[in-house]
Amino acid sequence: MDKQTLDTSTVKDVIRRHWASRAAEFDEVPNHGLHTAAQRDAWIVRIQAWTGTQPLAALDVGCGTGFLALLLAELGHRVTGVDAANEMLDLARAKAASAGLQLHLDQPDAERLSFADTSFDLIVERHVIWTLPDPKGALAEWSRVLRPGGRLVLIEGDWRGGSRTSKSADDYESIQDALPLYGGRPSAELAELVKSAGFVDVRSEPLMDEVLWAGVPASERYALLARRSDS
Repeated sequence: MDKQTLDTSTVKDVIRRHWASRAAEFDEVPNHGLHTAAQRDAWIVRIQAWTGTQPLAALDVGCGTGFLALLLAELGHRVTGVDAANEMLDLARAKAASAGLQLHLDQPDAERLSFADTSFDLIVERHVIWTLPDPKGALAEWSRVLRPGGRLVLIEGDWRGGSRTSKSADDYESIQDALPLYGGRPSAELAELVKSAGFVDVRSEPLMDEVLWAGVPASERYALLARRSDS
């Protein structure tokens, strides 16, 4: 694909089709699904520390098959999940039904959400912002739908030195120049981007425990925590 043809709609269609094609086997990858009780418990502990004990209106951006959304719902939060691939959402719906959990799932653009201003207390995402053509615009949009003082949790990493599957490499090779954060970024670099979007109390929490990922992480993994200003 020629660089001149990398309009936003084309890029987003490549991304949508990529993740739609991986939906059926997505949870089989150790980094994606929950594979042991210990892994699940470790994530529950982290999420509880990020959310506190009061029920929140939570938005999971790029929810995939429901990894974070389902754990949040299990903890009593009111959860909305959005994803570009309806094939991912279908699996999340099936999981929620099987577990008897309530999720609201929809397919809006992560950079152009359909929700009203100040709709949520918490926004979470896991390995999503690197896939977006306009990460700065996405952060502004996420700030818009957060209530004053609302919390942002970005679970991210820096995979640029690692290997990717041939499927991922083939799909993303043609569009990587259109993705400013392609391959992830170190926590310090992403923190500066989040601060520039107007978030406050920005801090990074390492996520290098192997139990979280069902194996030793080969590269930096972290949670970037921030808050929308009260003003």
